[in-house]
Amino acid sequence: MKYIVVLGDGMADEPIDALGGKTPLEYAKTPVLDELAAKGEIGLVHTIPEGMKPGSDTANLAVLGYDPKVYYSGRSPLEALSIGVPMKDTDVAFRCNIVTLSEEEPYEEKTMIDHSSDEISTEDAAILMEAVKEGLERDGYHFYVGTSYRHCLIWEHGQVVPLAQPHDILTQKISSYLPEDPILREMQKKSYEILANHPLNVKRKEAGLHPANSCWFWGAGTRPALSSFEEKNHKKGVMISAVDLLKGIAVGAGMDNIIVEGANGGLNTNYEGKARAAVDAVLEGGYDFAYIHVEAPDEMGHQGSVEKKIQSIENLDRFVVSYVKEHMDASGEEYRLLVLPDHPTPIRVRTHTADPVPYLLYDSRKDTKKSWKYNEREAAQSAMDIEKGYTLMDYLFEQEK
Repeated sequence: MKYIVVLGDGMADEPIDALGGKTPLEYAKTPVLDELAAKGEIGLVHTIPEGMKPGSDTANLAVLGYDPKVYYSGRSPLEALSIGVPMKDTDVAFRCNIVTLSEEEPYEEKTMIDHSSDEISTEDAAILMEAVKEGLERDGYHFYVGTSYRHCLIWEHGQVVPLAQPHDILTQKISSYLPEDPILREMQKKSYEILANHPLNVKRKEAGLHPANSCWFWGAGTRPALSSFEEKNHKKGVMISAVDLLKGIAVGAGMDNIIVEGANGGLNTNYEGKARAAVDAVLEGGYDFAYIHVEAPDEMGHQGSVEKKIQSIENLDRFVVSYVKEHMDASGEEYRLLVLPDHPTPIRVRTHTADPVPYLLYDSRKDTKKSWKYNEREAAQSAMDIEKGYTLMDYLFEQEK
């Protein structure tokens, strides 16, 4: 038996008037997902424990079978693991986004325009981060290049301090959200001075792109200590994601990462390449379990683009789920396929919410002959409601706990 998870990050949403009261998932053309729903099981799962913030970090930990209330120590440390940062127990890691702020006002009065700087490429970001390192690094503070707009700051003997997530304050003035810690606050401010007129940003503006003109720190945490996924589940697992957070969770859990060329976490990622990597891993690579993480729906939700979010969901159906089903069926190998978001990222709010998400579980050995389609509305009408998201892995693996 083989097991595959397709995780459409932020894919769940709310009914939208412009879509006739349907959600993007409900409106999107997803023939393969609907076919699997009719043969399988749909329901709701609560991935965010009560009292915790609805982040991709806590939600994906839960989906992978780790109780966030036990294992979560912050988002940034998980990302730090993925890029090989040698964290000590006394270190505190911070996500360092390269964001776009408005340009006219004094720093404290600027507005958060774009948390991803038009999904800046890793190559461009690395050039800007080198300038940041030269201008801002000091004893006890070290910068590390990650992927796209997502980078890392390590504060030796630091403190876990509350910080605002940039994608939560889009279109808002930053004055109320700046770090209270004076050093972090000053570093953010100086980063604008370093980046605003950087030659690369001048070229980006000439090309009609958002300038990546400031660092933004958030997601503080200490070194995590996840138990082994393989020892816990007796399954050898592999992660396929373009996002450092997911790759870091895999490193912490002792899973392998497969890097897919052209996978970038954006709308135009290499969907089929991810699906092919997962199928090859379980059929030929000696793995029992593959986790395919697709970031695009979440990014489109943060951008507030209904059309692009629908497109990302249709791409997931057409190029990921379809490929997995076709090739797993052709192999003759028995398999169970789980499809779900980690959390909603509603267009209305352009950030994450803690509402339960719809899941689809298909077992190649079974055919329930139902009339379900895969979306939030029909999942809520089913009899299935999994209260503790971290038990979903046991359910997938048919393990009694």
